[in-house]
Amino acid sequence: MPKRKQKHNEQRKHRMAFVVLCLAILFIPTVFAQNSGNRVKPSIPESNRYQQNRVFLEYADQLSMKEGQDYQLLVGNVQFRKGDMFMYCDSAHFYDQKNSLNAFGNIKMEQGDTLFVFADELDYDGQAELAILYADPGKKVKLINKDVKLETDVFNYDLGIDLGYYEVGGVLTDKQNRLTSLQGEYSPSTKDANFYLDVHLNSTSENDTLDMYTDTLSYNTYTHIAQLVSFTDIYSKDGVIHAWSGTYNTNTNISDLYERSVIITKDGNTLVGDTIHYDRNAGIGEAFGNMILTDSVNHTSVQGNYGFYNQLTDSAYVVGRACAKEFSQQDTLYLHGLSIRTYMAPDTTRIMIAHPRVRFYRSDMQGLCDSMSFTQRDTIMRLYHHPIVWSGKRQIFGNEIDVHLNDSTVDWAKLPDFGFAAEHIDEEFYNQMTGKEMTAYFDNGHLTHLDVNGNVQAIYLPMENDSTYNKLGNISGSFLAADFDGNNIKRLSVWPEPTGNLTPIYLAKRNTYYLQQFKWYEALRPKSPEDIFVIPAEMEQLFQSPELSIRRRKKN
Repeated sequence: MPKRKQKHNEQRKHRMAFVVLCLAILFIPTVFAQNSGNRVKPSIPESNRYQQNRVFLEYADQLSMKEGQDYQLLVGNVQFRKGDMFMYCDSAHFYDQKNSLNAFGNIKMEQGDTLFVFADELDYDGQAELAILYADPGKKVKLINKDVKLETDVFNYDLGIDLGYYEVGGVLTDKQNRLTSLQGEYSPSTKDANFYLDVHLNSTSENDTLDMYTDTLSYNTYTHIAQLVSFTDIYSKDGVIHAWSGTYNTNTNISDLYERSVIITKDGNTLVGDTIHYDRNAGIGEAFGNMILTDSVNHTSVQGNYGFYNQLTDSAYVVGRACAKEFSQQDTLYLHGLSIRTYMAPDTTRIMIAHPRVRFYRSDMQGLCDSMSFTQRDTIMRLYHHPIVWSGKRQIFGNEIDVHLNDSTVDWAKLPDFGFAAEHIDEEFYNQMTGKEMTAYFDNGHLTHLDVNGNVQAIYLPMENDSTYNKLGNISGSFLAADFDGNNIKRLSVWPEPTGNLTPIYLAKRNTYYLQQFKWYEALRPKSPEDIFVIPAEMEQLFQSPELSIRRRKKN
């Protein structure tokens, strides 16, 4: 007989023997059930354990089946298998035709050496591939997947998609965090978890104080990254985060926050932006799109299209429609520069620098310069390179203007290297005063006194008793002091040995109306908070021109 045919006959005999064995296993329980309920140890044939949706009985000490029952009763060391998943229990009802079972006592599900589920009772629906596990009163169903532990009273495990979930409250703990919620789901294969309703994440590290509260949260137990998908409050020793969406890496404390999330530091500063990249450990936040950094203690803020904030050094850098605001009083000061930087000096003095193309607006004062600095300790705002300041109908300009603020209102302004003050009186007439050094004093935003030293020159129009102006005065000397009452000059003194004259306006020649350095810059004046962002062409031309002549003579 050919070897191939002989081998075929032997294989056929083996198949027949296998069929007979299977039939015996199916009928033996029924026969014994009909014979006084005797029990036998089942004998399980070898078969492919990876058949789709199929559960196999691997072992039981005893098996029986009464007439009329649709399940087999299994008792003692019961073991089932579905693919690589094994299930152990004390006893079970096995619905072989439905591929379903009910298991009781010391439930244990095991897959490899990494995934374990412990419970007191289990119901498995073979068609839905859904296992529902229950815990006795005072106990919990526990899922353990390496470093992850999930505990709940009732645990639903969908074996078809490898997803477990609970709807009666549960706790998930890993090496980094502990998460609680009323509803939740966890996939052991992907390590992804989702939590719903009264969600709370808190760090298990003794060195961290992270607490996260929300209604919906996605989390991965391998990366320890939380996906923020609903409004979330995040608390730590470094401050508070109010976020609408984004990601938070609980390993590194680095987050990417969207939808104008808010960061509030422990010092009371607030950072807002369309998108924020925040490194909590380093104390660094980068905000993109309409960022606002607010210092509630000092009543100031900076904002722009992009901002960088260092919480540890309490410093910030802003560009893109950069604007600083000071709102300690009822009136707000708005200041713009192409870039604005704030930082803390070594002596703990806060400094703000704006550069270039600086413009600012407040209802009682407006100004511009090419660069400025503000020192919080002495409350002096220093304006450099062709600075101009307006107040009412008055204008002062020079090479540098130092403005002193008292309770955010102007107290005095000093021009240490050339100063020019002008006041519009009527039509083409202006009061004008200039000199090497000038100091102006204010009360509630109104000019009350002016001191001018060195190379003093003045053109002024004294008010007559009938409130008209009929004369034009021209005077020069070494020193000048003037007192003001509203728009009027109450007193004007020039010494020593002043020279000048007083001419009726109708006799004055037009070339005597103005001092040599006079220029009225009203066209450059910011008219509103929004106008600080408009840079006129004349302002660009001004900054390209050299500084004024008196300073050049001083250098010579």
